[in-house]
Amino acid sequence: MLVLGIETSCDETGLALYEHGSGLLADALYSQVELHARFGGVVPELASRDHVRKIVPLTREVLARAGRTQDDLDGIAYTAGPGLMGALLVGAAFGRTLAWSLGIPAVGVHHMEAHLLAPLLAEREPPLPFVALLVSGGHTQLVRVDGLGRYELMGESLDDAAGEAFDKAAKMLDLGFPGGPALALAAERGTPGRFRFPRPMTDRPGLDFSFSGLKTHTLTTVKACAPLSDQDRADISLAFEEAVVETILIKCRRAIAAAGIGHLVIAGGVSANRRLRDRLDRDLDAHVHYAPPRLCTDNGAMIAYAGCLRLMAGERAPLEVAIRARWPMTELRPAGLAADAARG
Repeated sequence: MLVLGIETSCDETGLALYEHGSGLLADALYSQVELHARFGGVVPELASRDHVRKIVPLTREVLARAGRTQDDLDGIAYTAGPGLMGALLVGAAFGRTLAWSLGIPAVGVHHMEAHLLAPLLAEREPPLPFVALLVSGGHTQLVRVDGLGRYELMGESLDDAAGEAFDKAAKMLDLGFPGGPALALAAERGTPGRFRFPRPMTDRPGLDFSFSGLKTHTLTTVKACAPLSDQDRADISLAFEEAVVETILIKCRRAIAAAGIGHLVIAGGVSANRRLRDRLDRDLDAHVHYAPPRLCTDNGAMIAYAGCLRLMAGERAPLEVAIRARWPMTELRPAGLAADAARG
């Protein structure tokens, strides 16, 4: 089965071709970072318009790279949620219409399920069951995974997600957009031990996260040090990053122990953070699995892969286009197909 994957949930237009038995054939990604940088964050209307502008050229590009045509496609997968409504609508409408015109099935993919499955595109696949850490700009969740669609939410952020906290802290420090990578870069020049930020909700049992207090502590520190020097920004960035990373490490350690599972899958944009990967690899008593670095952020490859799994399990999207800005992953139906079946 050859599947075209379409990702347009936020500010990146991703297209990819995945084939059952052959793997990822081609992918292309267009980032809108420069478009939104002047505003310090994503402007939904501009994001939607840019998806409209790029989706057809990128579709042609991935087909050409793979040496395939539209007539070779067996199915189309598009992100149906969660995400920005306008952005989602672009990919969903295009994908569903193209599938209808070609007489092939389509399927709407859950964005976070696709992130969760992205590490299965790496050479070293985790065995089922495993614990997944989904950590991105909009989500921080710990999930037990027993199969495709068989998920148990173990813990989640009660307020800001980790990626959102990174972006807000970077904005306080005037580090630019996107904030997460900018803060991580500044932290590399930080002085260890100058500041120590709290590790929220680690002094009590449970697997939920909260980063709002850490954000407030950062703002208090910024005001106390004003006007900030470049070294102040670096030192605060380091303290903030260390606090987030250690908090995540502690929660992952608890989740692994509670589940009695020795494999952790980490996915989502923040999973590309070098300090987080180093700490998990060094200090977590478990096998840790990551998506390839270029597939950690939003991309079409993960949508094509997840879509292939769902299509092979017999799922089909109705003719009408349905998208959801909010969509708990626990509402997904089990597919009756092992999560690695599409490798054939």
